[in-house]
Amino acid sequence: MTLIPRTELDVFPLNLGGNTFGWTSDRETSFAVLDAYVAAGGNFIDTADGYSAWVEGNSGGESEAVLGQWMAERGNRDQLVIATKVGSKPDRKGLEAANVEAALTESLQRLQTDVIDLYYLHFDDESVAIADQVRTFHGLVESGRVRHVALSNFSPERMREWFETAQREGLTVPVAIQPQYNLLHRADYENSYGPIAREFDVAVFPYFALASGVLTGKYRSREDLEGRARKGMAQSLVTDESLAVVDALEKVASAHGAEITSVALAWLLAKGVTAPIASASTTEQVPALIAAASLELSAEEVAALDEVSRPFA
Repeated sequence: MTLIPRTELDVFPLNLGGNTFGWTSDRETSFAVLDAYVAAGGNFIDTADGYSAWVEGNSGGESEAVLGQWMAERGNRDQLVIATKVGSKPDRKGLEAANVEAALTESLQRLQTDVIDLYYLHFDDESVAIADQVRTFHGLVESGRVRHVALSNFSPERMREWFETAQREGLTVPVAIQPQYNLLHRADYENSYGPIAREFDVAVFPYFALASGVLTGKYRSREDLEGRARKGMAQSLVTDESLAVVDALEKVASAHGAEITSVALAWLLAKGVTAPIASASTTEQVPALIAAASLELSAEEVAALDEVSRPFA
């Protein structure tokens, strides 16, 4: 387990992504994936009020609802660390105080809980001043319905302003950030968000840790994307340079008797992130995620992966 800085939250170093719940995983499959993750020692689940509004017929809130039903049936809420986000549900976009208040109430209802452990501002809302955002989210923590605040999808400049404002005003300071970071998307984090995380002592939970599935090795050509639910997200990532990274991952995986997925996630852990986020559509995918937490890459292996992914740095 890994302690999130400045909190009482001890989390498993693989954050299970809930974006598949109610999308590529139906209720029964989602329950099975959650059961498998917890049985293997996991306790940290990431969702958002906007999941999965991008699916035809969905309106957002589906993932939270499935997760809430599962926790209610299992009676295990107290053993879990639950992260959700505000700002992307189509009818709850933006960070105006009244909207955030309503969105939180609805998320708590769907999750069937009275407190969110980690509440992210999913996307910035530049129509709302940072100082106002800080005050709004401090109020949520003061109310007891949110334990800790975190940031995702802010520009580096606005993110830094958030931290500086909260510190200066003596209000709630975020304890985590959720940037995009993986072997095929390095520059933004390594040049901008990583320095912020180190300066303000915050946990880092990267999304797209497996680059929409490309870093699992299941797409070895563009033809492999045909008919896949993630085709839209992954097709621009399947290039000669990215496939060279997958080949390098396969070589390291072979040396460890591990799966490519595990190595891609272990590289992020070797880079100092707190816990990468990865999702599973089936129970068969869970062991490779869990294995990343205990997979130790050598300095030479990390350096080799750094080198082959240099076009993305």
